[in-house]
Amino acid sequence: MIAPMNDTFAPTRAAAQNRLAAVRAAAYASTRNHLDGAVTRLSPYLTHGMLSVPEVALRHGLGLTHKLLQELGWREFFQHVWRHRGEAIFESLHAGPRPDADYAATLPEDIRCALTGVPVIDTAVRTLYASGWLHNHVRMWLASYVVHVRGVHWRAGADWMFAHLLDGDLASNHLSWQWVAGTGSLKPYLFNAENVARYARATPGWASPGSVIDTSYATIERWALGTSPLPPAPVKASGGVAEPALWRTPPPDLPPISALPKPRTLAGREVWLIHPWSLADPAALADNRAARETLRLGVWPAECHARWPWSAARWRFVAERMALISHQVVHADAASLQLALGSAARVQCTDNQHLPAAWPAAWRQSAPRLLADPEQLCGSFSQFWRRVTEGAQTLADLPGWRGARGLPPDLLED
Repeated sequence: MIAPMNDTFAPTRAAAQNRLAAVRAAAYASTRNHLDGAVTRLSPYLTHGMLSVPEVALRHGLGLTHKLLQELGWREFFQHVWRHRGEAIFESLHAGPRPDADYAATLPEDIRCALTGVPVIDTAVRTLYASGWLHNHVRMWLASYVVHVRGVHWRAGADWMFAHLLDGDLASNHLSWQWVAGTGSLKPYLFNAENVARYARATPGWASPGSVIDTSYATIERWALGTSPLPPAPVKASGGVAEPALWRTPPPDLPPISALPKPRTLAGREVWLIHPWSLADPAALADNRAARETLRLGVWPAECHARWPWSAARWRFVAERMALISHQVVHADAASLQLALGSAARVQCTDNQHLPAAWPAAWRQSAPRLLADPEQLCGSFSQFWRRVTEGAQTLADLPGWRGARGLPPDLLED
């Protein structure tokens, strides 16, 4: 049986809107790096489409120089890079501080089980498993420790973290790990116990004096560059925490999953596909006869989960929402889905890069974006930001403004 999901993030539109309303945008810029700072905790709702980036920007009237707007811009920048580079984001974008072959290919058991003896790392792992969410600074500390202190390849860490995050987004997660590793940035990101003490001062359980990271930046830089041997691995110990199981197919106690509809039952019908990254109420539907006659079909894309397993908590987070806004939910590969939908009058869904490439382009409707998506790859965030905000003075000058103002009301009450 699956343990009950931590209720920090309720999978409802109402919970997403309440969290959005509670954002302290004015305090964000000055406190966001602190563990008790005014971070938004909106990421699970953004990743799964219960909120959009334009909606967040509009709700708080962010100026173009506001730090929160720029952080939202990073999310769209990572999607831009993924669109252009495709599968290349799962390999080192360029050489890092050491050759890829110098790093271990698997994540050590002591990290997986929170037995490193470094409080900030062990607390991070326990928090990840318990809540499915980590403060961005904690994600950076954890990634830096894995890559630069333990000598583990960034891809092993990125795949592991992605699997346990409620907000796991392949572009944001894997490209952020590359930024920390130095394969997607100009230099590796390093931290030590002093840095943890500064930003976690008001939060018990994170400070790490006397641990392996309680040393100088110069020492940690030598480890990262490979000019000094890495510190010894922790002595094997018992205890710790068990890593939650990962699932490549729907866990058995999710809301009911149906067989695919027979093609003859869909002849001439309109179908809207609801998938894990599109959990808002379908924007193409209105409260009229057409909406009532449109089949809202929830789909677990089999290929995605076969390659990228999820924790049971994330499956449940998505499943509860999907069941609420779908007439029925299926688990299907692209070929089976196309066969079942072949007689439908029209099939639509909100596009997302996590979807299988085999889903037809004719099904895909553009997802809302706040910023333009340049046709030419931008090699850095600064280049991207300059290009997409050029000539703009306010939010109203950005491409996503009109779409944000036109966000439809929910079809269903939560």
